[in-house]
Amino acid sequence: MKSLRVLGFKKDVRMIADHFTGLEKFESGLWKIADNLRANSNLASNEYFMPIMGLIFLRHATNRFYEAQAAIEADKKAGKMPDRPLVEADFTRRRALNLPESARFDVILKTPKDGNLGVALTAAMEAIEAAFPPLAGQLPKDYGRFEGSVLEEMMRMFDSEGLRSASGDVFGRIYEYFLAEFSKQGAHDGGEFFTPPSIVQTIVNVIEPDHGAILDPACGSGGMFVQSSHFIEDAGQDTMKRVTFYGHEKNETTAKLAQINLAVHGLQGTIRAGNEAITYYKDPHELVGKCDFVMANPPFNVDEVDAEKVKGDKRLTFGLPGVNKSKKVSNANYLWMSYGHLEQ
Repeated sequence: MKSLRVLGFKKDVRMIADHFTGLEKFESGLWKIADNLRANSNLASNEYFMPIMGLIFLRHATNRFYEAQAAIEADKKAGKMPDRPLVEADFTRRRALNLPESARFDVILKTPKDGNLGVALTAAMEAIEAAFPPLAGQLPKDYGRFEGSVLEEMMRMFDSEGLRSASGDVFGRIYEYFLAEFSKQGAHDGGEFFTPPSIVQTIVNVIEPDHGAILDPACGSGGMFVQSSHFIEDAGQDTMKRVTFYGHEKNETTAKLAQINLAVHGLQGTIRAGNEAITYYKDPHELVGKCDFVMANPPFNVDEVDAEKVKGDKRLTFGLPGVNKSKKVSNANYLWMSYGHLEQ
């Protein structure tokens, strides 16, 4: 069994902390961005956390683009690939997006500021969605309502030398940090979307999902998939060649977070969004008997699931749990366990 990546975490923290003179100053500096946006926008936390997530994604996507571009040029010089026009696959196999020039973090930041920074950021998100179908409709595109000076300050905070050269794992830690802080603020359904990394890491290291179809029927922001990728890569394997990720999340905004979280780590997956009842009454991916691994931190103690609607479900070969006089399943925990078992 793999370790819980404690050493990797400490290394990541040190790498960033060096640029902020200590972890405490680093964390307060990051959260100051969110506070500044809140103070200057009169928005609630559930309205401004997605734009911040979008900027983190844009910074990271730009990093990965330049890393992939450098690797491609090195392979050309070494004769490992022909000197030809680049195609999308050249970047995809290096787990990067072939970003249009207008959608690169540094290009946007260097563009003359004429009050249209918000417009430029929104256009960048639209260009990325057009070039990368898995992100279609997922990225925030409402930057036009923020003051240009506030957006520029945030972008410059993410344009330090340390973050320009940060690895994917470092940005994953930044992403997780913001998710955790926003959940503490009740930014999204009282924090329902966030399962602490320590719990996710424990689940992944116990189950060891290293091949085939991986399903999280209550995927939240996609932490199970990201940690599964870390587990696979720690073993020297390529995640996207080993596994296929499937997720379901009841909240549309949280499902978008999951897609962005995958993208910020150079991963892809199929996330279905909709009311959690769909998971009870319908298999959203039609994966009965097709999964190699099922793992989740589901919403516990949900009650009053309509027994008449689920009694014929193929995932219930062991039958229904107790049904009350109103023909409702009083507690759905057994349903979650049954569904997880039969999808494997």
